[in-house]
Amino acid sequence: MNTETNKKSSELFEEAKILMPGGVSSPVRAIKPYPFYTTGAKGAHLRTADGITLIDCCMAYGPLILGHAHPEIGSAIEEQLERGWLYGTPSPFEPEFAKMITGDHPGMDMVRFVSSGSEATMAAIRLARGFTGKKDIVKIEGGFHGAHDAVLVKAGSGATTMGVPDSAGVLSDLVAHTRQVPYNDPEALEAVLAKNSDVAALIIEPVLGNIGPVLPQDGYLKEIRKITKAHDVLLIFDEVITGYRVGIGGAQKKFGVKPDLTTLGKIIGGGLPIGAFGGRREIMELVAPQGPVYQAGTFSGNPLSLTAGIATLRYLHENASLYKNLEEKGRALEEGIGDMGGGCFVRLGSMFKYFFRSSPPKDYREVKECDTAAFPVFWKKMLDTNIFLPPSQFETNFLSEAHTDHDLAALAQAYRKCR
Repeated sequence: MNTETNKKSSELFEEAKILMPGGVSSPVRAIKPYPFYTTGAKGAHLRTADGITLIDCCMAYGPLILGHAHPEIGSAIEEQLERGWLYGTPSPFEPEFAKMITGDHPGMDMVRFVSSGSEATMAAIRLARGFTGKKDIVKIEGGFHGAHDAVLVKAGSGATTMGVPDSAGVLSDLVAHTRQVPYNDPEALEAVLAKNSDVAALIIEPVLGNIGPVLPQDGYLKEIRKITKAHDVLLIFDEVITGYRVGIGGAQKKFGVKPDLTTLGKIIGGGLPIGAFGGRREIMELVAPQGPVYQAGTFSGNPLSLTAGIATLRYLHENASLYKNLEEKGRALEEGIGDMGGGCFVRLGSMFKYFFRSSPPKDYREVKECDTAAFPVFWKKMLDTNIFLPPSQFETNFLSEAHTDHDLAALAQAYRKCR
């Protein structure tokens, strides 16, 4: 795919720039000199407005673990469309889906459905403050929890300093209540909590997904669970990416750590917009209308998203070999790429990334040491080979059930050629 000859995509972008900020609906899509426009997708492939087929390793940034336009999910959506796609009332899908999710997560006695992962993390933080009566939160440097004010904090501002806004329009007074610590550094967390008794919660991606994957070192997640309990601080696992991606029960089950609150999104919507937050009953009972912590939304519990989510989770449960197969695909890709020199391949199941640094990064600061000049050159070469990777050194790549052996061989060959 040569971006210089994609006439239709270029024309669409020229129009979009006039009508939309930056011409896109999300900043990461602002590919230079212009993005390609997708007109269709099936399995592990995208079809562009210029008639080019791409192998997709972005998979909508994680939700499509079964691939694009999976027939069982599509059939469930079509059936629900006949019954209506928005009610504004409770539907039978809500308790059905809630039972599935709470059954898969021992730390989730109750769950509230919302419309996005960002909304889920925002509500979880509000709930943590409401439950504890404390003001501050701690997040991990480089962790991403959506685009709301409390978590848009400039990474690397330091564990003992007040937060610095990472966006215009975010008030300094708000992020002053957000502190940061490095990933894989329990001692830094202990130091911050020992000096501040007004911390309501630590929110963390158990596997850093938006800059990675960056993997937890042995014992790290269990250690921060001990530290937060010792300081009476709630532990929020943001599993918007890892939920149902690293296995049923997510990272908390894989690593044997039980958080107080969990946020979910992406995969649980089957490709449609959704988010959810849940946790211990005594905490969740504070959510309105049962308690004083307000949360509401017109599209919360949307029957179409719940239908797609139920179909997806049912499929994941009924196909026990799926995660084993995804692990084998990830391993096959890793072995096929081999040692290319000058970089390192990091993988957890179907999450993977080639970092332009000599060894796997253990935290955000080491990720920032990557050769960010080399990545866009590599990315462009891959796109010209008809392979779509997330257009950033700081985003996870994904495989799906739909990626074939032929796709994996083509990917490995392209990595070796384009590196």
